[in-house]
Amino acid sequence: MPVLGPRTLLATIALATTLTLTACDPAAEAEAPPAPPAASATVSAPAPSTSPAGSGKHTLAEAATAGGLTKVTGASAVSDVPVDPGEMRDGMHLVVADYNRAGQTSGRRILFVGVDSVPEDPNKRREHLWRGLIDYALQNGSTGTPTTAKPYQPGPFGGSLECLSLPESANATDVICGWSDTTTAAVALFPRTTPADAARLFAAMRANLEH
Repeated sequence: MPVLGPRTLLATIALATTLTLTACDPAAEAEAPPAPPAASATVSAPAPSTSPAGSGKHTLAEAATAGGLTKVTGASAVSDVPVDPGEMRDGMHLVVADYNRAGQTSGRRILFVGVDSVPEDPNKRREHLWRGLIDYALQNGSTGTPTTAKPYQPGPFGGSLECLSLPESANATDVICGWSDTTTAAVALFPRTTPADAARLFAAMRANLEH
């Protein structure tokens, strides 16, 4: 075994002491990186959406009573389609009916014409029905001018409802109303009334004719 000099011996002792302290010092140890957070097991669901009034698919069906009016039946009921409803495709329904006011036994009735499952813009189909009904009411080949109609409250099914009077008609107090929503379009001829009264009655009829 070699004999160490005083300086070499001191250096060796100092080095050993330093290594011992370093091995025992927690601060000298490398800190382990933090574990990544566990992935969330749940995903937030999207907020439920609500549909505006008039959205969704609606259908039309004949009703024995509509808005307090009574559907005419039997031999005196309307038997043809007085207004061209436009192109009818599979799945569409055409409703043509005339209605009596409460207590009415004679005279001119309220004529209703409507279609559902409209494949194009229902507003365009309503305009088509409207022009046909104006022509029917005037009986003179006129196509009328639906742009003069005024908007009214459409009722719980939403969409739009408009009415216009026919001062150029032989019956100057006749009113035509029309509605349209996402899938239906309909018009009606109201004899001897005002646009405001016809609009209220037409909106009430929707509750029984549209579903």
